Amino acid sequence: MAVARPTLDQMTAIVESLGMSLAPERVAEFMAHMGGSFAAYDAVEALPDFVPEVKYPRTPGHFPSPAENPLNAWYVKSEVKGAPEGPLKGRTVALKDNVCLAGVPMMNGSATLEGYVPNLDATIVTRLLDAGATILGKAHCEHFCFSGGSHTNSSGPVVNPLKPGYSAGGSSSGSAALVASGEVDMAVGGDQGGSIRIPAAYCGIYGMKATHGLVPYTGVMPIESTIDHTGPMTRTVADNALMLEVLAGEDGLDPRQYAPRVAPYTQALGRGVKGLKVAIVREGFGFAQSEADVDAKVRAAAEELRKLGAEVDEISIPMHLLGPAIWTPVASEGAQAQMMLGNGMGFNWKGLYTVSLLDAHAAWRERADALSDTLKITMMVGQYFTQAYRGRFYAKAQNLARQLKAAYDAALATHDLLLMPTLPLKATPLPPPDAPLGLVLQRAFEMLPNTAPFDVTGHPAMAVPCGMTDGLPVSMMLVGRHFDEMSIYAAAAAFEGATDWRAL
Repeated sequence: MAVARPTLDQMTAIVESLGMSLAPERVAEFMAHMGGSFAAYDAVEALPDFVPEVKYPRTPGHFPSPAENPLNAWYVKSEVKGAPEGPLKGRTVALKDNVCLAGVPMMNGSATLEGYVPNLDATIVTRLLDAGATILGKAHCEHFCFSGGSHTNSSGPVVNPLKPGYSAGGSSSGSAALVASGEVDMAVGGDQGGSIRIPAAYCGIYGMKATHGLVPYTGVMPIESTIDHTGPMTRTVADNALMLEVLAGEDGLDPRQYAPRVAPYTQALGRGVKGLKVAIVREGFGFAQSEADVDAKVRAAAEELRKLGAEVDEISIPMHLLGPAIWTPVASEGAQAQMMLGNGMGFNWKGLYTVSLLDAHAAWRERADALSDTLKITMMVGQYFTQAYRGRFYAKAQNLARQLKAAYDAALATHDLLLMPTLPLKATPLPPPDAPLGLVLQRAFEMLPNTAPFDVTGHPAMAVPCGMTDGLPVSMMLVGRHFDEMSIYAAAAAFEGATDWRAL
């Protein structure tokens, strides 16, 4: 089938948008020489797309009724059975609904993508199934993943399983709720500003944002390639380490993967913390939105690690306080360029492009009013600074991200782990349906100061539940050197084994 040819008026408008001044006759002259280019596009259009084979049978599943979905955590239920043997045999998994599962609907929290059905499996899907897992369906997430609260999905809020009426956290809201409620053994989450660790913290589970590029992002809807992460969310440290063993490693299709170093993560579980050097980061406490009980319980958890044999002291990393500011241009301008204007895929990288998703997502332009307020404000900011400053702040922020990484690396040169609250506050009440814009945005972004910096630097960081107050979990975050997830798991497992965090 031939691709559509432009009219003279269309090409004249394009010429004008490029800042050129050409008479229509001159434009027509150029168009007369475009035949070879259009023929090449015709040839590409005629070829079948080149995507990985779907290995395991499945059905489209069904959209669960409210009775089947009391937390509004499921988008679609569809059982996909993996290999008969493997390390995840008998384990059930939910996928965040930004992960492609061939033949099963995906909307990534947005009505503008509703009706899309992927034609391929993400690499992590194939790895889970090859390991013997059973996928039970797709978990609701926040509107194109742009919220740390669980109130922006087009199908309504996801409810915290520990306290009705409260946020489950975002953007991997359904993933956390399903794991915490016991509906699945484990789940896949995604993290660009904290979206694995935030809902893990709000729901009292373990969420690992591994080193950038350790887990292939192939077949997961991108936001911004330099901060895209995907990874495991579980009720136990052992399950988390096992799941990461299955997910980690190169797939040859993801440009985010630059020589990732994998390890046998489950072997860290009994290692203990004796001699491990842990640094409490002073700047991770005492934010304007910090709750005193959260800060206190995380410091108490650090003392538990000391009792277990870790060497614990307190250090200062002043640049940590600038981390959210450095992250903001990358997330705002980068997401606007890649996820929105670039229809999710963007340009200028080698790997697997999910063309079917690009085609479906491009329709957002016809339904832009239906986008969430959290995404709208991000797009407005990103578009303004890209147009007014031509990307200089994105570029400068990426340079400063290297300086921020160096600041953390300097601390990690003398310590094995950094420790701070995952979030400055516990789960908050869900905004009412008629909430003012200010509250909607506050509940989406107020919890980011400790999580977002490590997306832009790529360090591994894990949410570890460490206490309860007012019926809600408190979480500490452990941060390690690049590709040293082993030290994080060793400390998390030691803490888990020695305490009952629900009683702390």
